[in-house]
Amino acid sequence: MPPLSRRNFLTQLSAGAAGLTAVGSVSAAHLAGNAFSLEPKRYQKAVKLGMVGEGDTLLQKFELVKALGFDGIEPDSPHNLSNDELLAAQEKTGLKIHGVVDSAHWGKPFSHPDKKVRAEGVAALRTAIQDAKILGASTVLVVPAVVNKSISYADAWNRSQKEIAKVIPQAEEAGISIAFENVWNNFLLSPLEMARYIDGFESKSVGAYLDVGNLVRYAWPEHWVEALGHRIMKVDVKEYSRKKQNDEGLWKGFSAELHEGDCDWPAVMKALEKVGYTGWFTAEVSGGGRARLQKIAHGMNRIFTGK
Repeated sequence: MPPLSRRNFLTQLSAGAAGLTAVGSVSAAHLAGNAFSLEPKRYQKAVKLGMVGEGDTLLQKFELVKALGFDGIEPDSPHNLSNDELLAAQEKTGLKIHGVVDSAHWGKPFSHPDKKVRAEGVAALRTAIQDAKILGASTVLVVPAVVNKSISYADAWNRSQKEIAKVIPQAEEAGISIAFENVWNNFLLSPLEMARYIDGFESKSVGAYLDVGNLVRYAWPEHWVEALGHRIMKVDVKEYSRKKQNDEGLWKGFSAELHEGDCDWPAVMKALEKVGYTGWFTAEVSGGGRARLQKIAHGMNRIFTGK
């Protein structure tokens, strides 16, 4: 074969590059949504472990969730499960245990008047941090305080900050973040207040676990995104209907399916993109078997694509 001229060489090189580009496009399309994709996903979708109503073992539950296209799962802690089994299911399926949910923060709130109850709450949070570390998770979801007739707002603020501060060194050492969820606890009722509360801990290991559906009753979630900004560590996904609230009762608002309530998901996603959020979205709705979980997965995909 005669030697290539510079022009022929560049022509063939360009053709080869075009061919590689075409192959790359096919590969990218083929790998879309695949765990082996070379491009990391901007968003990952997960469910709470308690939502999975099908499967007799943890492994079967993990396999189902993975098969339906979810990227992760979130168990409670403290729990009566086996961390070894959770780890084995995670390793075998590739379904990431991305966080744990403090299972004691409602029953043993950090704002409780009884210091013994508060101490039990702190002990439970320490266990949750330990479990999160063992399982390779990055966060513990926490309800920071409860305000009611017998617990004043000021006391809830002061007590909870004092109690939670006790575990910050442990969280920092373990590489685990404590993410406060906005819930109907009569506390941290505005995003500016929540930002101030988070900043009061002076730790990068403390932030917000934004629950979009929980805000719709009295706010516009996208406004919270703007105010909380970089403090948002993860996002909980649920729907809420003001019409159902008015017609059927306050809690019935949560019975709306994704995209059938008043969550303005395009506005929320636009706000999250603006503040640079990337990461986990975890469904927190009524669960069930394969068909139910598949419907939830489709609803979450619509949130990501805006369709």
